[in-house]
Amino acid sequence: MDHNASLSAPPRLTRGIVLLCLATLGTAGAAFVLRRPLMMSAPRCMAGRWHGCFDTFNGVVLMTVVALPLAVLVAWALARRRRAAGVASAWRKSLAEVGMVHGTVPFLWMTMMPGGGAGTVPPRVSLVPLRDLVTMGAGGIVGNLLVFAALGFFAPMRFAAPASLPRILALGAGCSALVETAQYVLRLDRVSSVDDVLVNAAGAVLAALASRHWWCTTPQAPSDQPRPTPAPAG
Repeated sequence: MDHNASLSAPPRLTRGIVLLCLATLGTAGAAFVLRRPLMMSAPRCMAGRWHGCFDTFNGVVLMTVVALPLAVLVAWALARRRRAAGVASAWRKSLAEVGMVHGTVPFLWMTMMPGGGAGTVPPRVSLVPLRDLVTMGAGGIVGNLLVFAALGFFAPMRFAAPASLPRILALGAGCSALVETAQYVLRLDRVSSVDDVLVNAAGAVLAALASRHWWCTTPQAPSDQPRPTPAPAG
């Protein structure tokens, strides 16, 4: 038994090392592909300056990419602690929790960035469905699809309550409606649009479809054979 336990320890350590290496390679690859726009904000971010880093799209993306290995390390630490406590599906729960936070917070931050006329321009609302899709452009549509994509991908893997496509749709639409309401109340010089809610919710559902293999459970079909009747006692 001691020999089998000693053999099971290295694979766990190897799994953590592989995940950290993959996160490092992914970070390096993303930084290489996006090196030109990201390097515009790198000096200000490295200097810890707010203006030019955390208030710009490029700066937020850069800090998200840089924090990717740290997110994987946190997931590994949570999974290790849960496995030591005997929690089932420790890796899945830990990765889902970290993935929801790391993949959603940066997009929410960018969504809540104030425009040039924040606080002075009256809030604007667009309640006509599909009218703003034309003005969004391809980049705007892709960005809106990604806002709650991590939430839709990981939430049904971590929690049983949202583990269905209608519930993920309701979750994405509800979170997006809260964001649009906050933009209106805080007067961030952004248009609170119903199309943003629709596209955000669609992105959550598409991401949930991508992870459906890990959270969807197929109920077993009832057997056609009659069950044996118990023999009478006595």
